[in-house]
Amino acid sequence: EGSNIERFLIFGDDCLLLSVALGQVLSLLLCGIGLTSKYLSEDFHANTPVFQSFLNYILLFLVYTTTLAVRQGEENLLAILKRRWWKYMILGIIDIEANYLVVKAYQYTTLTSVQLLDCFVIPVVILLSWFFLLVRYKAVHFIGIVVCILGMGCMAGADVLVGRQQEAGESLDTFLIGDLLVLGGATLYGISNVCEEYIVRNMSRVEFLGMIGLFGSFFSGIQL
Repeated sequence: EGSNIERFLIFGDDCLLLSVALGQVLSLLLCGIGLTSKYLSEDFHANTPVFQSFLNYILLFLVYTTTLAVRQGEENLLAILKRRWWKYMILGIIDIEANYLVVKAYQYTTLTSVQLLDCFVIPVVILLSWFFLLVRYKAVHFIGIVVCILGMGCMAGADVLVGRQQEAGESLDTFLIGDLLVLGGATLYGISNVCEEYIVRNMSRVEFLGMIGLFGSFFSGIQL
């Protein structure tokens, strides 16, 4: 799902244009994921939210976890596990459930709603970054947050109205359930992304990807 693709996007002050360009490529890839997930759910009734994420974690495991395993010294896989295995375990579970909730939402609500409501990750990230990463924002950022939240509220309300116009045999709250799943997944994405930024900046990208691949594969395999 989206958060795993985001692993490969690294932001830096000296490469703003590159970051913007990579962000646009990332947006296209996320759009493709959304389209295919909705297509699988509606046309083939293939509702496999855990399996879709499981494949991503396996690929991360094969590339990055094995890279950590063959390293020497303090950057070795076993050395990292001894120091902070439980932190990566919690982060892995959060990431898994974020992917699960968002992909699961395609069974209940529209593609447009999922893509727009997933933007709830923005205020979550800003709030967590303010308190835990000590990032300070300007007034324009907070205005953007308010507009984002108002837009999501309008979208959720529109989905409820649409749901009430469905056939009598369909639950009136189906769309609302899907919207709540997206918001839950976006909240977990926000937590995962803030932790990701901290680890990449203070430790290493390979360590983060390797540990997410390890614990993501393990726990998503159990859930699957």
